[in-house]
Amino acid sequence: MSPHPAARPFPAPAKLNLDLRITGRRPDGYHLLESIFRLISLCDTVWLLPRRDSQIILHNPAGGIPPEQDLSHRAARLLQQFSGSLQGVEIWLDKRIPSGGGLGGGSSDAATVLLALNHLWQTAVPPEQLHRLGLSLGADVPFFLFGQSAFAQGIGEILHPIALPEQWYVVVRPNAHVSTPKIFAHPDLTRNSPPCPNPGFEQLQPFRNDMQAVVLAEYPSVAAAFRLLQDYGTPQMTGSGACLFIACATQGEAEYIHSRLPENLASWCVHGMDKHPLFAILNP
Repeated sequence: MSPHPAARPFPAPAKLNLDLRITGRRPDGYHLLESIFRLISLCDTVWLLPRRDSQIILHNPAGGIPPEQDLSHRAARLLQQFSGSLQGVEIWLDKRIPSGGGLGGGSSDAATVLLALNHLWQTAVPPEQLHRLGLSLGADVPFFLFGQSAFAQGIGEILHPIALPEQWYVVVRPNAHVSTPKIFAHPDLTRNSPPCPNPGFEQLQPFRNDMQAVVLAEYPSVAAAFRLLQDYGTPQMTGSGACLFIACATQGEAEYIHSRLPENLASWCVHGMDKHPLFAILNP
């Protein structure tokens, strides 16, 4: 379904976990993480058309779920309820980020809805409160609200800016849907990585993902894609998978690797972004 001609487009970029370590576990069962988050140029587009009534209408929810369960719809409703706004919105999602791959597409869509509607509805909810609203939707949402490269702690909600070099990435999506709860519950999962006292791009080298070994053991299609990428560099998994990536210093290197991959393997050549592109739209 095409968006209404008066609807406005807003970007919702994907993310990569360049490094991800599990440093412990909270009493409530949530795992404690340390991770480097980076925005990449693979983006969904969220189209928004404010309404004068209070209706929230999501025209094309992703994955066939009821609209009210979609994170973007829930984000709009949450902001409406918290702010007391009497306005509504119509939402269209142009999805390019694959779901269930560890790229944060649903969380990014939700963050874009919160940021854009806070502007369009003129609700003036401060950033720290938006952060808390976002965390109630999902652990990755605060990063997209933060809107820049970050070193994350806690369950992903404690964020610090981090300087990252310019890089390009080849991202592949194996034909697998990794169950995050299954990976976090796995007996072989590393849960005791030491925290980094002075986190930085150089200090955390060599990068790793503590969930990667378990996913490669449990999902043969991810392991097959991993072996294929080893011909071109050092592949790594993002989040809890299934997506894998190779970091490249130049666009040419990334485009060469991308051109060599089989056509039946979903893949993208993307660049890292230091800032969320939505910020330049909302604060020109």
